Amino acid sequence: MKKLLFTSLLMVVLLSGCANEYNRVLKTDNYDYKYEYAKECFANGKYTRAVMLLQEVVTILKGSDNGQECLYMLAMASYCSKDYETAAQYFKRYFQSYPKGIYAEMASFYVGESLYMSTPEARLDQTPTMSAISAYQEFLEMFPGARLKDVAQQRLYELQDKLVDKELHSAKLYYDLGSYFGNCLSGGSNYEACIITAQNAIRDFPYSEKREQFALLVMKSKYELAESSVEAKKIERFRDAEDECYGFLNEYPDSENKKLAERYIEHCKKYTKESSL
Repeated sequence: MKKLLFTSLLMVVLLSGCANEYNRVLKTDNYDYKYEYAKECFANGKYTRAVMLLQEVVTILKGSDNGQECLYMLAMASYCSKDYETAAQYFKRYFQSYPKGIYAEMASFYVGESLYMSTPEARLDQTPTMSAISAYQEFLEMFPGARLKDVAQQRLYELQDKLVDKELHSAKLYYDLGSYFGNCLSGGSNYEACIITAQNAIRDFPYSEKREQFALLVMKSKYELAESSVEAKKIERFRDAEDECYGFLNEYPDSENKKLAERYIEHCKKYTKESSL
């Protein structure tokens, strides 16, 4: 018990000493000392302290022998402290300031990596995802033989999948809203919105593994749109739905939704046949 108490007291004293030293460094006007202490904090994983100190000296050291290292370390310390948006800005600043610098390749990569880490879940606005994609594409263009080329390419696949998931979520939401008109103040219908969203996704992501899910939503929406249409538009829309069903079966002959497509075709034929009598 005495040994444990002594160890605890020793830790308190050491931590207090460290805190006092850090506070002294913050107040000093000796920027060389402040920079060296910041480097020590970074090396020991005390990234928040490193950021605080480096933010003070980065402008002063600009143009000096330590200017590149300081700015890159500030960016990396922000990244390691999980302040990804700030890190992205510092990495961009480094690359713009030192395009031929010794850390230029890594800074370019970490612009994308920082943005990648701050991208939201698929159902939210994907503007940050688009920014991350652009950053990785710029990195690959600037450094086609980069050591982290494969990582960047894998990140691009993941981010594109997130965009696909966003579009799939939106298309499903429109389909689920169905005949509800409360959100269609400018005209049209949710089924039409689903069709447009899904068709755009098929065009924009032609090789996506979720292509069939988009095609299914188009088929189902065209059928439901025909069902809910006024009489004057029913025949035309049932014919369009029937064509969509055949197209779905041709592209996905082994789909688990094959019977659904066949049932839709049967109903579409029945309606158009009865209407022509």
